[in-house]
Amino acid sequence: MKKLGILEPYSVWNYFEDICQVSRPSKKEEKIRQFLIDFAKKNNLGVKTDKIGNVLISKPATVGREDSPIVITQTHMDMVCEKNSDKVFDFDNDAIEPLIDGEWVKANGTTLGADCGIGIAAQMAVLSSKNIKHGPVECLITVDEETGLTGAFELEPGFLTGKILLNLDSEDEGEIFIGCAGGIDTIGTLSFNKKEVPTGSFAMKISVTGLLGGHSGDDIHKGRGNAIKILNRFLWRTSKKYELGIAQFDGGNLRNAIAREAFAVVVVPNSQKENLVADFNVFTSEIEYEFDKTEPKINLNIESVDMPKSMMCSEGRDNLLNVLYACPHGVLEMSSRMEAIVETSTNLASVKFQGDNEILITTSQRSEVESRKYYAGQMIESVLTLSGAKVEHSDGYPGWAPNPDSEILKTTVDSYKRLFGNEPVVRSIHAGLECGLFLEKYPELDMVSFGPTIRGAHSPDERLEIATVNKFWKHLVDVLENII
Repeated sequence: MKKLGILEPYSVWNYFEDICQVSRPSKKEEKIRQFLIDFAKKNNLGVKTDKIGNVLISKPATVGREDSPIVITQTHMDMVCEKNSDKVFDFDNDAIEPLIDGEWVKANGTTLGADCGIGIAAQMAVLSSKNIKHGPVECLITVDEETGLTGAFELEPGFLTGKILLNLDSEDEGEIFIGCAGGIDTIGTLSFNKKEVPTGSFAMKISVTGLLGGHSGDDIHKGRGNAIKILNRFLWRTSKKYELGIAQFDGGNLRNAIAREAFAVVVVPNSQKENLVADFNVFTSEIEYEFDKTEPKINLNIESVDMPKSMMCSEGRDNLLNVLYACPHGVLEMSSRMEAIVETSTNLASVKFQGDNEILITTSQRSEVESRKYYAGQMIESVLTLSGAKVEHSDGYPGWAPNPDSEILKTTVDSYKRLFGNEPVVRSIHAGLECGLFLEKYPELDMVSFGPTIRGAHSPDERLEIATVNKFWKHLVDVLENII
């Protein structure tokens, strides 16, 4: 029996729970794509895919609305696949386990995939409904939004015919978005030499876990800890005091998520072990005090482990610790155009040992101002270059410039006021949306973005506020009924 079947609106929640049963990691969307195609065929709807794998499902206008303009609703089919370190889960094969937790729906130890699964569920509910009045509808579901915006980049001209687009990939009910940040990734590869572990040494694993993490756009201004920065901070100052060797450093995971966990295996002489542990306890107290309001579940741990066979040479160790210390993370500039909105930020996303003697450092930058997006990326490049790292940038993606005179914005705002009796917030979002890329292919598009409230996106703390899903659904239906 479905766990979410008691929630309203029934059709949206039922479809969402169906979606949770289907594997959909980024770049591995075969199963969810077939699920959507099968749904369209079962409901006698038009469906097509393009070369990259985007799906477009079309539904004709209801009787009497044949002359209304075509409306595109848009979501993405992939999800961020993050889990707690103690959770055994295979995102390629296992079903997400949604749970009702008070006023929220969340998953059991993994990301929920409400980003953007709840948007897809709303599209399916519109497509299968027999009692919503609307003009012609095109439902676009793109691939690989989370790790490269590949579907939006490769969207073919002529695939869409509508000129009004409702993006359903926002995460704050009561807010209507009319712009978004552009982004770019800056990646450094740092080489190092190894040496044998000296005799008379002791090995320890140092862990930073329990952080909230979250979306590197939506949550970057909330003062949350970055596990890589916290771990590196202890290692950096410890290296100045003790004969510290680093055998392993592993922190963060995805480019668009704030690092929640980081681990290092270190080596010190037996004679320095007890003093290092004492220093670690002091450091733990300092960090818990610093983050007592923003990271209530932070956990720092140190434990003995088996002796590694080798460790970084001193020069490589210092290069790594110095570059991670110097690498900025967080808000760089607040917007001068929209009050209380982040303009430019950077995320130190992950640090991974790869092969025998290389470390991959992944960062991402966002800005609503195109020139400052590149400025931020070049700033990170300069820091990485000083460490001797080889640096490359992704192609990046454009922002979406706000249009406060938009006709669909007026319709969407009027609908919200009529339904709920209060004015929605209209603003730009610091996260990246696919809308900027759509405008490059379809410059005549008139667009807005809205959705229910999602918190902790891109982390196992992701949760979807139940009451806002019903409001989101009523708002979407009303907007469709009033585009004439």
